[in-house]
Amino acid sequence: MLLLFVVLLLVSKGFIQPCLSVSSQNIGYGYRLVSLEENPDGGGLIGHLLLKKGTSTYGPDIPHLRLFVKHETRNRLRVHITDAENERWEVPYNLLPREEPPPLEIPSQKTSGFPFTASEFSGEELVFSYISDPFGFAVNRRSNGETLFNSTTEAEDPYASLVFKDQYLEISTSLPKYSSLYGLGENTQPGGIQLQPNDPYTLYTTDVSAINLNTDLYGSHPVYMDLRNRNGETAAHAVLLLNSNGMDVFYRGSSLTYKIIGGIFDFYFLSGPMPLDVIDQYTSLIGRPAPMPYWALGFHQCRWGYHNLSVVEGVVEGYNNAQIPLDVMWTDDDHMDARKDFTLSPVNFPRPKLLAFLDKIHSRGMKYVVIVDPGINVNLTYGVYLRGMAQDIFIKYEGEPYLAQVWPGPVYFPDFLNPSGVSWWVDEIARFHKLVPVDGLWIDMNEISNFCTGKCKIPTTHSCPIPNNPTPWVCCLDCVNITKTRWDDPPYKINASGIQAPLGFKTIAPSAVHYNGVMEYNAHSLYGFSQSIATNKALLKLEGKRPFVLSRSSFVGSGAYAAHWTGDNQGTWENLRYSISTILNFGLFGMPMVGADICGFYPAPTEELCNRWIELGAFYPFSRDHANFASPRQELYQWESVAKSARNALGLRYKLLPYLYTLSYEAHIYGAPLARPVFFSFPNFTASYGLSTQFLLGSSVMVSPVLKQGATSVDAIFPPGTWYNLFDTTKAVISKDDKYVTLNAPLNEINVHLYQNTILPLQRGGVLTKEARTTPFTLLVAFPFSATHSDAKGKVYVDDDERPEMKLVDGEATYVEFYASIEGKTVKVWSEVGMEKFSLDEKLLIEKITVLGLEGIGGGMEMEVDGERVSDLSGVHFTDASSVDLDKLDGRTNRKSMMIDVTGLALPLGKKFSLSWNMNIKV
Repeated sequence: MLLLFVVLLLVSKGFIQPCLSVSSQNIGYGYRLVSLEENPDGGGLIGHLLLKKGTSTYGPDIPHLRLFVKHETRNRLRVHITDAENERWEVPYNLLPREEPPPLEIPSQKTSGFPFTASEFSGEELVFSYISDPFGFAVNRRSNGETLFNSTTEAEDPYASLVFKDQYLEISTSLPKYSSLYGLGENTQPGGIQLQPNDPYTLYTTDVSAINLNTDLYGSHPVYMDLRNRNGETAAHAVLLLNSNGMDVFYRGSSLTYKIIGGIFDFYFLSGPMPLDVIDQYTSLIGRPAPMPYWALGFHQCRWGYHNLSVVEGVVEGYNNAQIPLDVMWTDDDHMDARKDFTLSPVNFPRPKLLAFLDKIHSRGMKYVVIVDPGINVNLTYGVYLRGMAQDIFIKYEGEPYLAQVWPGPVYFPDFLNPSGVSWWVDEIARFHKLVPVDGLWIDMNEISNFCTGKCKIPTTHSCPIPNNPTPWVCCLDCVNITKTRWDDPPYKINASGIQAPLGFKTIAPSAVHYNGVMEYNAHSLYGFSQSIATNKALLKLEGKRPFVLSRSSFVGSGAYAAHWTGDNQGTWENLRYSISTILNFGLFGMPMVGADICGFYPAPTEELCNRWIELGAFYPFSRDHANFASPRQELYQWESVAKSARNALGLRYKLLPYLYTLSYEAHIYGAPLARPVFFSFPNFTASYGLSTQFLLGSSVMVSPVLKQGATSVDAIFPPGTWYNLFDTTKAVISKDDKYVTLNAPLNEINVHLYQNTILPLQRGGVLTKEARTTPFTLLVAFPFSATHSDAKGKVYVDDDERPEMKLVDGEATYVEFYASIEGKTVKVWSEVGMEKFSLDEKLLIEKITVLGLEGIGGGMEMEVDGERVSDLSGVHFTDASSVDLDKLDGRTNRKSMMIDVTGLALPLGKKFSLSWNMNIKV
């Protein structure tokens, strides 16, 4: 967890400059297209490229390439370039399922297709075009001809033509000046979510603390979104280069260059044209985000340093006594016996007492999650290790399991590319679950992290691990560096760890071998992804319930199996701000269930910072307080002021749970992130393109946190329209332009606003999701300020949250769409219901409808439920709750608007209803 801290801190602070520059050296002269044919089997085009002229820089060029181009869907184009004569490493198709390209042709068995002589290959949305010599290709939008990607080169370009060597691949695209790029992670971006020209973007999974800026971190996501606004017209598209090898990506503003140390070019172009369309198309390719259990949206508490069960019990009671919501209790490796996976400390976490504790919290509706690291202690008394050795499932070096060191001391790493390794892992989790009925698993250190470097052996002159060692992350094995192979010392050095560190530094040696001869060099960044798949499979097999897995390392497709947190951050104001960009990025990456360690992992946060962090963190999709053992205790009840802020912010979160769970459903069905950049809903609002201090939950809820020490107000920007404060709906922002508005933000308050034309489903809240989800609903209908002609809509999804699938099945889920309109003086609110049985069986009711933005007060109510008119409305009441006072408005108007409550309702959520009434204008 603390690896590379000192060196990388120096890099992040600027004391050491990373060596990342675009060489002007001519690395290659490109290829020429010598044939292009229609693929006779399965569609698409197959072409052949021959090298024009080779160079010796970074090794010999591959002389003959095979090009495959296919419009896989109406909005997805694939361009696949590989060695025409030899199979090369690709992301395994069984790991990330997708359409396979045609097999390489054996010359004697070649089947000719029809020659393709046109200069363009058109699909419904995208067009592929090319030049033959030197070969270059472009991807254009069919609707308007705009070029989205163009690899052709001119003499004055600061990049070379296509280069394809065994351990060095290079390709570039030009970009227009009005492109705004997002993605290419995982890294901590101090400049915000929008990519900054000339910042370093290196992709190679590494255990590097997230406090290090512009450095390759725990995940590898070689995808970017390009948002363009030209002459007032906006469109977005995305480019995925599916490649698991280490790479540097150079973004200059006018161009982007990939420099990759292996694999192939496997590009996917997604046409959009809106940001949500892009994410829908992307996740349809890589896998939809995993369905999350309802309780995962509650608040979570963890600490590395809950040394015994009584401390954990005290934390639960501390939250209960403070009346702060808490759904999930976590333990780091403290529960383990000598930090060995799938064990319990007989002294600190004796099983009988732990089971009694779990019975207690489970009866309340709470959950328990524990950590599991991939390193398996080399120990002849340890059954997990012995069973792994018997099944031969560990990654190897020179024919023997590769020896490394992490928390328990000497370890071997299981190989999750090995089917037997997956089966062994599934079995070990099942064994552990019988020992301790945990509700989810947290997989950490899976980049892979190693405290040592090179080829190691267990020392004979001293103990390892060293007893009572205060620095267990210092290597105690006897190790020698491995530099003898081209895998360990490749010709091109990516900017690994921000310092061009060797690829094997503090991880597995690149020349180590996985199942079936796969080199670690190629598969390194897939480890966390493959472990997530295996862990999800194991939990699903236990009881057939919806799994919850939290993974630190990730790759393209990880979101289909796991949630993510942003890793080891600091309790500083800068890290508070950085967390927003990283969380928004993971929504783009298809991992929408994401959060940062609230109050910071280390060192000690101030009381003021922790106030502001829980106010923000209450609206992370994944909301968890986590700290390092060396930090003072920072549970939210440790300071009364923080407890007050927590009750306020988490109180609103728990009322918003039906909205958040519906967003989680939409994430699973369409890929839509829970936390989104503002431009997702307002793509023409160009002032939001770089906005990284505010964000949206879903399409309509704006979060505007305080991010500066000592501030009691916040400057926020709002797209045009009416935005109602969710803590006090008599306060509104009426925005007409892109000017910032100063909002009051006392210490215990955060600004959260609801956009007009929205119907927001709320419940009463509580301190547990189990209780909150059974309470009656309120529909908050937001019309524009003083509206007389307008519409609003919303929706809610409910289910039992234990089914593995999150989809509409009669009796197991209900989906309701809400609508509202005002035409003159007539207001109407109604619903349409899909699969009503579940919500009727659960007796879910709507008790109140609150309407914002009207003029006057209501009267003359009419109601229908399931098409039948309701005649007895004696229990239904109108309340002129309050007007929106002029001094509470941000924006100028001479009109007043009313907030109307319709109370006394008992509308079954599962039955369609219709309410209408007339508004009488107050004089």
